[in-house]
Amino acid sequence: MGNADRGGLDGRRALVTGGSKGSGRAVAERLRELGADVYVTARTMPDGYELPDRFIAADTSTVEGTALVASRIEEAGGVDILVHVVGGSSTPPGGFAKITDEQWMIELNLNFLGAVRLDRALVPSMVRAGHGVVLHFTSIQRQMPLHDSTLAYASAKAALRTYSKGLANELAPHGVRVNAMSPGGIETEAYERFVDRLAEGNGLSRAGAKESILESLGGVPLGRFARTEEIADLAAFLVSDQASAIVGAEYVIDGGTVPAI
Repeated sequence: MGNADRGGLDGRRALVTGGSKGSGRAVAERLRELGADVYVTARTMPDGYELPDRFIAADTSTVEGTALVASRIEEAGGVDILVHVVGGSSTPPGGFAKITDEQWMIELNLNFLGAVRLDRALVPSMVRAGHGVVLHFTSIQRQMPLHDSTLAYASAKAALRTYSKGLANELAPHGVRVNAMSPGGIETEAYERFVDRLAEGNGLSRAGAKESILESLGGVPLGRFARTEEIADLAAFLVSDQASAIVGAEYVIDGGTVPAI
């Protein structure tokens, strides 16, 4: 089998969480381009979505939402590839003392426990089949947490990384590979809207607003955030046979943001 063939995903069924926009949408589109039959889940199906029979409207941060997704996927025959992209932070600023128990659980359910529950529902069939791939999206904040308003998010992503490594060690002997991706800033539609708001609110140009964002992170050596198609490139590689010996790894894609050797 040639190396190009090993990058293909023909005949494989995939599920991408958080797949309605941003990086999730880019990953779903790339996996389809490579031949996979891709299901997507997110809270709301976008207007005019091209493949409504492959969209599962559900909130995977809830037990009920995860059960709904698992049921639909099991009806389809299970998956060979499971990519957990969904995540985010809604904690208000103010530091650790302002984070309530309820807000901690919101962040943990969205960024960590949703993936745990979905894995628990869908991975056993991969083990029985003797093959499969799971990819968890973590974040560089697990290494450099920003304390003002994303401490709970960063903590949840750190838990996801630890869980991912342990799961990889358990499942590798059964033919199921588990890895993680750790993005830094990403040029999504939401990011571009934030740039617009920052520019307008501070009398800056868009370029100036972007520069101020990079400076707030201590600088990004690449000089820009990753594009969603670059995130999709790495995800597609990690779920393909080209990465068949990569297990329990976490690939950082942050333009050099994390100051580590």
